[in-house]
Amino acid sequence: MAKSKTVIVTGASQGIGEGVVRSFLERGYNVVATSRTVTQRDTFLPSPQLKLVDGDIGQEATARKVAETAVEAFGSIDALVNNAGIFFVKPFVDYTADDFRKLASTNLDGFIYISQFAVRQMLKQHSGGSIVSITSSMVEHPIAGLPASFSMVTKGGIDAISRSLAMEYAKDGIRVNTVAPGVVDTPLHKDNPKDFLKTLSPMGLISSVQDIADAVVYLTEAKTVTGEVLHVDGGAHVGKW
Repeated sequence: MAKSKTVIVTGASQGIGEGVVRSFLERGYNVVATSRTVTQRDTFLPSPQLKLVDGDIGQEATARKVAETAVEAFGSIDALVNNAGIFFVKPFVDYTADDFRKLASTNLDGFIYISQFAVRQMLKQHSGGSIVSITSSMVEHPIAGLPASFSMVTKGGIDAISRSLAMEYAKDGIRVNTVAPGVVDTPLHKDNPKDFLKTLSPMGLISSVQDIADAVVYLTEAKTVTGEVLHVDGGAHVGKW
């Protein structure tokens, strides 16, 4: 029987991250799930396939602890899902230096530290690997009514670095892709009117958490797909509607 693969999922305590963890567990993966308070939320039932690690993924010490937990508990890191992220909108001139620091810490530092630890381990294993990160359809196609410039400079940075890493590690079999959601039915939008949210895609649909989790699983297992941005946004990236 083949050894189960191990995946790390950041931002795992609710929303997309929770859905991704559940999808991988259902597929027989070992999962290391992390967020600031993942052990305190009773989100997941105890399982020998699951380890939970609390901490701020924007801190290198947290990333190190997560990576070490994966190797100590399960013996490998085969895949990483960079889901942890924060997003908020305000006019460009109203964003503050502190806003940028918060966004960059979670969205960029949170990508860099854990991805470095994962790639180092994947290189040691000589068996390839996968990194999938959650960005946003708005990186390439802004929406006039949602001024998100500071949020998008960080999400866009993940798109850019993912393409670079896909090329850098292609010969090592380490694939690096992103999923770019539009509007997703998560706690982030609990106070937003559904009728308005449906206008943000030409299909008039709101993606489910499972829609995004399915895309993440696909890219994790798609052996010849790398450097890809998979839009799950009801067609919003196509253009004006």
